[in-house]
Amino acid sequence: MKTRFKYTVLLFVMLIPATALCDGFIVVPGHPVRPVRHSAFPLEVKYHHVDVTINELYAETKIDQTFYNNSSRRLEGHYIFPIPKNAAIKKFSMFINGKEVPAELLSAKKARKIYEDIVRRQIDPALLEYYDLNIFKARIFPIEPYSNKRVKISYSEILKKNDGTVSYTYPLNTEKFSSKPLKKVKINVNVQSSDRIKNIYSTTHTVKTIRNSPHFASVKFEESNTKPDKDFKLYYSTDKSKIGVSLLTHRSKKGDGFFLMNISPDFEIKNRDVQKKNIAFVLDVSGSMAGKKLKQAKKALSYCVNSLNKGDRFEIISFSTESEMLFGGLKKINDQTLNKAESFIKDLRATGGTNIEEAITLALNSGNKISEPITVIFITDGKPTIGKTKESDILNIIKRVGKGKTKIFTFGVGEDINIHLLDKMTTLTNAYRDYVSPEEDIEIKISDFFAKISYPVFTDIMIDAKGLKLLKVYPKKIPDLYKGSSITVIGRYRGYQNSNIEISGILAGKKRTLSFHKNFPKWNNDNDFIPSIWSARRIGFLLDQIRLNGESKELKDEVIRLARKYGIITPYTSYLIVEDEEKSLSRRRMDRRHQTLNMMVPKSGRYASESKDEYSKMKSKFGKKSIRASKEVQALNKSRNYYQTQQGKKRMVYRNKKGVMKNITNQIRHIKGRAIYNAGKFWVDSLIQEQKNKAMTRIQFNTKKYYSFIKKNPYAAEFLSLGKNVRFVHNETVYEVYE
Repeated sequence: MKTRFKYTVLLFVMLIPATALCDGFIVVPGHPVRPVRHSAFPLEVKYHHVDVTINELYAETKIDQTFYNNSSRRLEGHYIFPIPKNAAIKKFSMFINGKEVPAELLSAKKARKIYEDIVRRQIDPALLEYYDLNIFKARIFPIEPYSNKRVKISYSEILKKNDGTVSYTYPLNTEKFSSKPLKKVKINVNVQSSDRIKNIYSTTHTVKTIRNSPHFASVKFEESNTKPDKDFKLYYSTDKSKIGVSLLTHRSKKGDGFFLMNISPDFEIKNRDVQKKNIAFVLDVSGSMAGKKLKQAKKALSYCVNSLNKGDRFEIISFSTESEMLFGGLKKINDQTLNKAESFIKDLRATGGTNIEEAITLALNSGNKISEPITVIFITDGKPTIGKTKESDILNIIKRVGKGKTKIFTFGVGEDINIHLLDKMTTLTNAYRDYVSPEEDIEIKISDFFAKISYPVFTDIMIDAKGLKLLKVYPKKIPDLYKGSSITVIGRYRGYQNSNIEISGILAGKKRTLSFHKNFPKWNNDNDFIPSIWSARRIGFLLDQIRLNGESKELKDEVIRLARKYGIITPYTSYLIVEDEEKSLSRRRMDRRHQTLNMMVPKSGRYASESKDEYSKMKSKFGKKSIRASKEVQALNKSRNYYQTQQGKKRMVYRNKKGVMKNITNQIRHIKGRAIYNAGKFWVDSLIQEQKNKAMTRIQFNTKKYYSFIKKNPYAAEFLSLGKNVRFVHNETVYEVYE
């Protein structure tokens, strides 16, 4: 394109509640730049600090941000930020370098004209993402060369509560505009309520939540040198019962719906509500554990024993060539048993082989005199070398003796271990695994884990939705709920109605069934992030089946379909998708225009060979890459937010035809609950491959037909905002926008 831009747009990151302001940006007239070069944007964001206070449903937001003009020109611009529909702004103020400046509120109709004018002048159509929204507009002048411009904004509004859950959104989707990474982003949200806050969680980012009262919670998110590409979403609910349940749903007009359920205990858990634990600690003391490993493991074991609660029962089993039990069965924690345990741990020495069979058998039999479930903490740095060494033999012992009432949490130390055996032990008993690399501290890893499971509140959990069918729910078996933690359950639902969700389990030592009235709607266009998190969990489950039980065409085909449709692109799924599309092209089952990843990544060279090796090593029983695959696949199957679905992101790097380094995951967008791929010149909707009628309706960018289509189909504007060349599905029709 020869035409030079007349406008430069910089997206301005802004914290807002779900019904308040969207991303802001600065339009600088008269600044000629080359098209589609992010380095042309003259302003960068040095830092962005946001403080939000939510009291009941009244939210006040304060933003402090500094821009930097990295050009030699004095600039004049307009600061613009869009407002979603149904926003109810109670107060708005804007300060630039300490001076309050007026802002003008423009209707959606006037805002559309501004966006269309910018697009007509050959500016990136990314602004069409805000096409159907009102906006605030304020003049900013002067923006001196090589100088800072500080902007402070505050506003307040009333949040909405939907089916008992309050939602809060912080738009961070600035990557397509920002010329440089933001030096620092800090979000601090304080929530206060007269009712007891139960569930508080983010579905997009990993946050730190601080609780010091049943009625107050502080949520913090911070990143440095980052290019945010996903809006920050926070949810919370209040409840007077001992267990709180928050429900989010998403459902298109066709097919089953999606749900995300968060279950949390009350902040204040009394000692009588904490269930007693029966724990067998099993520690490998074979010769290979000598030195630093055993020293750290002994410290971790000592910490765990000293962290037991009154009434808990425990046993310690050390194993090498033979196994040794401390007590010969579970004993209650008291001064006498604690002193014996400390002496036992102190005297442990590393020698001999690895008899896993005997150690597991003793651990499972340690609770013969009780009927309650047993938790086993199993720590080893080797594979079985003595006794029964076959995986199947050891697993059969667990099936026969454990009888479904034992959980085995495994910690593999180092890399010389049978990964499949440890993973199958945890999968079989509805627990989870972890691995400690040579660089990591065993004591810290195990101690942190044990602190999280020290106070079981609600166990043996079952979920039933009356009048509805819940499908493909993950986790398959609901784990126990501990004090200070929460459980996220994600699945599909069939049917629609207000339903009583019944959650049964052992609460305060008694069998209890709790009922929660929740709405599963026939159609809900909100929460379109849920399909991605659900698909990540299902893909994690399917990849584990491939890893541990062998590959089949049915498993591979479903992984490929889900990963491509919902954009769960990891080193393992990317290899499968590229392989599948290559085969489809060679057999003429696919139009080249409908490719996704296969148009993006090189077919040969370093990335192609490493991608194939990653998938191959994923299925291996031994080695560093197999351990990494085990951890990443488990993380997929436990995803609670968007970033946890991006396992292996740092390794998704390749060099394109122009020699520029690219990361695959940065070239995927999620719109309307599905993935769109930057496949060569075009953005390509993953849904096209599933369409029966793939005939395309073509629309040329920046024509009368183009703007007429936007006005008639504002719902599709988000697809058009991706660029000037887009292929997408809208109302069962495939469209192609082209230059």
